[in-house]
Amino acid sequence: MEQRLKLPVGIDDFEKIRRNEFYYVDKTKLIEQLLQNWGEVSLFTRPRRFGKTLNMSMLKCFFEIGTAPALFDGLYISGNKELCDTYMGKYPVIFLSLKGVEGLTFEEAKENLQQLIGNEAGRFPFLKESPELSDEEKQQYLALTTFKEGRYVFADSTLTFSLQFLSRLLHKHYGHKTVILIDEYDVPLDKAFQNGYYREMISLIRGLLGQALKTNTSLQFAVLTGCLRISKESIFTGLNNFAVNSVVDVEHDEQFGFTDTEVHQILDDYKLNQHFSEMKEWYDGYRFGNADIYCPWDVINHVKKLLIDPQADPQAFWINTSGNGLVKRFVDKADKTTRDEIEQLIAGNPIEKRIRLELTYDEIDNSIDNLWSVLFTTGYLTQVGKAVDGVYRLVIPNKEVREVFVFQIQEWFRQTIVEDAKPMQELCQAFLDGDAEKIQKHLTQILGRMISILDTKARDEQKENFYHGLLLGLLRSERDWLIRSNVESGDGFCDILIEPEDPDAGMIIELKYAATFLELDGACEKAMQQIRDRRYDEALRNDGRENILAYGIAFCKKRCKVVCKKL
Repeated sequence: MEQRLKLPVGIDDFEKIRRNEFYYVDKTKLIEQLLQNWGEVSLFTRPRRFGKTLNMSMLKCFFEIGTAPALFDGLYISGNKELCDTYMGKYPVIFLSLKGVEGLTFEEAKENLQQLIGNEAGRFPFLKESPELSDEEKQQYLALTTFKEGRYVFADSTLTFSLQFLSRLLHKHYGHKTVILIDEYDVPLDKAFQNGYYREMISLIRGLLGQALKTNTSLQFAVLTGCLRISKESIFTGLNNFAVNSVVDVEHDEQFGFTDTEVHQILDDYKLNQHFSEMKEWYDGYRFGNADIYCPWDVINHVKKLLIDPQADPQAFWINTSGNGLVKRFVDKADKTTRDEIEQLIAGNPIEKRIRLELTYDEIDNSIDNLWSVLFTTGYLTQVGKAVDGVYRLVIPNKEVREVFVFQIQEWFRQTIVEDAKPMQELCQAFLDGDAEKIQKHLTQILGRMISILDTKARDEQKENFYHGLLLGLLRSERDWLIRSNVESGDGFCDILIEPEDPDAGMIIELKYAATFLELDGACEKAMQQIRDRRYDEALRNDGRENILAYGIAFCKKRCKVVCKKL
C-alpha cells in the first residue's frame, strides 16, 4: 500500500497530506515532547526546507478545536491515548506563516502582514455573533476584519495588538486559552534588511509579538519557527518563559529533517534501496544535536525523479529553491585568510570557528565571523563533533551544498579577475609576444588571488582539466581571438589552439599537471615534446598561419611554469 502513496513535493499542509494519501514521515513525537517539556513560548530555528511549516501545520491540526482525530490514526502520537484525550482538539489556534511578508518598501510589507492577519481573523466569523463577547469585543473583532475594496483595512495600533485581541476573543468565546503558531517569523526581518527598512520592521514585529506573547493572559502556549535566532534583546525584550531550540540542541533533534532510518524506510517503500549511497552523499551530512539529518525536500524530490527515471542523477533541489545570497556575500567579502579556509572546506577538511547563535540582521555584515555564524545556522555549514567553549568544527555538509560554494566561487572569479580588463589585456598581449616570463608572472598572481576548488583527492587528469578550464576562461577575455579547446590537429588533440586577429599568427597551448614543484620543468618539456611529436601545428598551417608560437604550461597547486618556442 505505502509504495503507492503519492509523494508530497511542495505540500506542507498536514491535513491535505493525510486526507489525500500522500506519503508522510511521522514527526508527531514533537507533540509529546512539547507537552512533556512545557514552555510558554518555544522557538525552533532550522534551515529552510527542513519541514518546519509541515510540523507547524501538524501542531495546528492536533490542538485546534474541531480537528479530525482520524488524521492521526496510526501515527506515533495516537499511541499516547492519555495525552490525546487531554489535549487533542481542545484549543483555539491562531496559525500564521510570515514567509510572504515582504516588499520593496515597509508600507508594502506591512500591508502584506495586515492581509495575513485579516485572513486568519476571518477564519472565525462566529465571533461577530458570539454570546460570550461584549459589544465592545465584537467591535474589536470587526476592526480586524473590515474589508474594503478587496483588502483588509485596519489602523497601525490595531495591527500591533491584533494577535493579542484575537487570542483574547477566542479565549472568551471557547473558555479555553489560545495556542499561537507563527511560522518563518524572521522572514519579514530578512526582507526588510535586504530592502532598507529593517528598523521599521523590527519595531513592528517587536510590538506585534510582544503584545501576543509577553503580556497575553489568553495565551496557552506559542511555537515559532525560523532560520535565524534573532537576539532576544532586539525582538523578544522582557519575554521570560522563552525556550530556543536550534541546530546545536539535542532535544527535538530528530523532529526536523529525515534520519538515516527514515530515508532507508522511504527507499524501501518505493523499492529504491540501491540509491541509498547517492542519497547520503548528496543530501545527508547535517548535524542537529546528536542526530545525523538529511534535507527532506531533497530526499522527496529525488525519490520522485527516480520513480519516473531510475537512471536520474541527483540534483541540487534545496539549493534551487533557496536564495544563495549569503554564500555570495561571504565569498565576496573573503580576505586571503578566509579564501584559504574556503579552500579547506571545498577539499573536505573541517575548520574551527567561534559561532554566535544569536544575531540581528544588521549585524550580519559587521564581520566575516558573523557570516560564518549565519552560514552555520542556515545549513550551508554543519558541525562535526562537539563544540568546545563556543568553537565549532565546521564542514560543508554534502555534495549539493559544495556545488553552491563552487558556483559562487566561479562567479566571484569571473567578476573579480576575468572582468578586470587591464591585467587580462596584459596577459593576452604577453601570449601574442611570446613572453613566457610575463605569462608565468601573471598566471601565478591570478592563482594566488583565486579560491581553489580543486579536489585534492581528484585524479591527475581531473586536475589538469581544472587548469585547462581556468586558462580558457582567462583567454576568452580577448574577444577577437578564435579559441578552440581539445581540437583535432596533426596526430592528436591539442589542448588549446588560438587564431588571433593577425591572419599569419597562431598559438598552441599544451597543459600539464605536476605533482610537485620540482616536476614543473619536466612537465613543460613533456608538453613541448608532445606538440612537436603529434604535429599540433598542422591545423594552423592548413589555415595559412605560419607565425606559430607553442606553449608548454605546467601547474602545481598555485604555481606554474611557462615555456614558449616558435615553431
